[in-house]
Order: sequence, then structure tokens, then C-alpha cells
Amino acid sequence: MSKIQDAIRKLQAAQLVKRSSRRSVEQPVEAIAVVEKQSTGAPGVSPSDSGLVVNVDYDSLRKAGFIAPNAQQHRIADQYRLIKRPILNIASGRGAYQSDDANLVMIASPMRGDGKTFNCINLALSIATEKDKSVLLVDADVANPHISRLFGVDNELGLIDLLTDESLAVGDLLLKTNVPGLRLLPAGQSNEHATELLASKRMASIVETLSTSFPDRIVIFDSPPLLLTSEAPVLASLMGQIVVIVCAGVTPQRAVLEAVENLDPKKAISLVLNKFGKGISVDGYGGYGYGGQGARDV
Repeated sequence: MSKIQDAIRKLQAAQLVKRSSRRSVEQPVEAIAVVEKQSTGAPGVSPSDSGLVVNVDYDSLRKAGFIAPNAQQHRIADQYRLIKRPILNIASGRGAYQSDDANLVMIASPMRGDGKTFNCINLALSIATEKDKSVLLVDADVANPHISRLFGVDNELGLIDLLTDESLAVGDLLLKTNVPGLRLLPAGQSNEHATELLASKRMASIVETLSTSFPDRIVIFDSPPLLLTSEAPVLASLMGQIVVIVCAGVTPQRAVLEAVENLDPKKAISLVLNKFGKGISVDGYGGYGYGGQGARDV
């Protein structure tokens, strides 16, 4: 039995391995949205929102490989339906993992270039299509805020600003989008003490507020790489679910093993195999295998 097989077997019964898209968004891409000022008295805008609206260009979204609302992208949409369903079940208390913070979902990867941000955005877009759920996408990769840049909100106040300025309220910085059911919280300004800020009582309070304010909301955090930063383990300690993105044929076995073993085994941990396609051997990954459109749980 390989080391990675042994590590996977140690995971909880709720752990899952699913297949995701072949594309990654770790390389710089053009912004897919613009930010506009909207009166807080406008229809559909909550008084607790910032008053800014992120207008996502659906064509740019689709061209970048993301799930565009109302687009005919059956294959990629179906892939994320497979990924999101067990996550939603756990968040609703129907899975083996039972916790009040199960609606807090961290998307992480062992290394850079595994497709973490791409999967994070597509998962959020997929959950936003649910009839009884909304989603808040939090850019917590504060050193490399890919999500903030993609959505054109890298100059807006965000998570780090909430942590450094206690006069700010969480609701003040949430950004409404033109994608129904989706809101954003940018990374905010860069700070060399990001690890300490994420480990602070203020951060714990913010996370609790995000978890409890809207019972039907899934809060997805885009995390820094687990093995390359000190912020990621701190963030993981605050989450209810952790989804680890593994890039087929790229992520080293030892990196997957180390990343998983460093996570709290009491958490609901899932693995997503990214960029799985023809010509990719799964033997070295200890059974991260799939047949056709299906996926098997481990």
C-alpha cells in the first residue's frame, strides 16, 4: 500500500474524492468583472451591503473556463454538481460530519499551480445556482489575491481591513454581484502580519459572524497553499470543511500526504482531483481513479 493510500484511508468516512475541470487559473488572466457604485436604496441591495456591485461579464467568465450562468456548459457544470453535493449535504447536517460551522468551506492545495482558485470560483458559481442556498466567496489568499484581481476588486476594502480596523463591520464590505446568489469579500490590503491577524480573536469573531448570520449561506474561503504559507494552517483551524485540490500528474505524492496529515482529522476533509484526463496515469496517486463521468468516494 502506498503512503498516499494509507493517508486517504485515515480520512473520515465523510471524505470524498471527486473529479474537476482540466483547466487551472493559477496563471494571470484578465479581469472578468467591473465594480460599479449602486445606491443602497436600489432594489435587491441589502442595507448591510457596501453599495458596490461587481458586474461579472458572462462572456469573459465563459471564455476563461468558468461556469457562466445560463450558459450551455453541461459537462463542466455536471462535474461541479458532483463536487458540491456532498459538501452541501455536510453543511446541512446530513453527512457523517456534524458541526455548527460546516457551512465554512476552505478550498486549499498543497502547492501553487494545482488549480485551487479555478476550482474555488467554479464551486462558488455552482452553489450559487442552488434554489435554497447562497454563497459568499472570500479571498483569503491575502498574499496572492487571485480572486480579487479576477473580479476587479483588488483595490477594495476586504478581509485584512476587517482584521486591522475594528470600526468596520463585516456586512459593510460584502460586495453584491450580478450573479444571483453570489457575494464577494475581497482580500483587502496586504499586511506582513497576515498570519497573526488570521489567528486573532477578531478573525474568529468574523468567521463566526459569517457562519451564523445567514443559515442558508455557504462561505467559501480561497486559501493560500497549505505547504508554502503559515496562513493556511491557521485558516484551516477555523473551518468546518476543507477541500484539498490535487493536480493530476503534477502535485507530488509527498506533498499530498504532508498536506493531509497536517490537517485536523476531526474536520470534514475532501480531495478533488484536478486536470484529470486521457494520458494521465493514476497509479502513482494510489487510486485517485475514475471511469467516464463517474467518480468514486474514498
